[in-house]
Amino acid sequence: MRILAEIRRADGINIHGKTIHRTAVRGIILRGQNLLMIYSSTVGDYKFPGGGLIEGETHAQALRREIQEECGASLTHIADEIGVVIEYNFSIEPEYDAFKMTSHYYPCDVEDNFGAQKLDGYEQELGFKPVWISIVDALRQNKTLIHSEHAPAWLRREIFVLEYLLANK
Repeated sequence: MRILAEIRRADGINIHGKTIHRTAVRGIILRGQNLLMIYSSTVGDYKFPGGGLIEGETHAQALRREIQEECGASLTHIADEIGVVIEYNFSIEPEYDAFKMTSHYYPCDVEDNFGAQKLDGYEQELGFKPVWISIVDALRQNKTLIHSEHAPAWLRREIFVLEYLLANK
C-alpha cells in the first residue's frame, strides 16, 4: 500500500486516539484525456466513482459494485492500485476520537454502454451523474469550490488525486 497523501479535514483531531476506520475504493477510468467522474449537479463538483467496502467484499468486488451503482457502468479491467489517500476527521460517534477514511485508487476500464444508476438517497440529493471530463477541467472546477460553504468533505482528496494524475501522466 503506497500512501499518496494524508489529509486532516479539521484541526485538533486526535489521530492517535480511539479511531473508527472506513475503507473505500475509487476508480480512475481514463479514456484519452478524459476521466469518467461523478458530477454533482447540486454542488458542481467532480469526484471519482467508488465508495466504501461492505463487510466481506474484496476491493475488486466493491469497485465493480460501486461503479455499477454510481455510473451504471460495468468494469472490464482493474489494474494494480496506484495508492491510497488517508483522511482524518472528528468522529460523529462519541466513543471515538477520530474517523479515518482510507481510499484506494485503481485504474479501471469500463464497457461503452451505461445502464441505469442505483444511487443512495444522499447521492440522489446531490444529483450524481456520470460524465466524461478532462483532468484539467475537473480540477479547475473543484478548485473553484474548495472555499465554498457547500464544498463536500471529499473535495480536498479529489483535488489532490487530480493533481497527482496531472503530475504523473
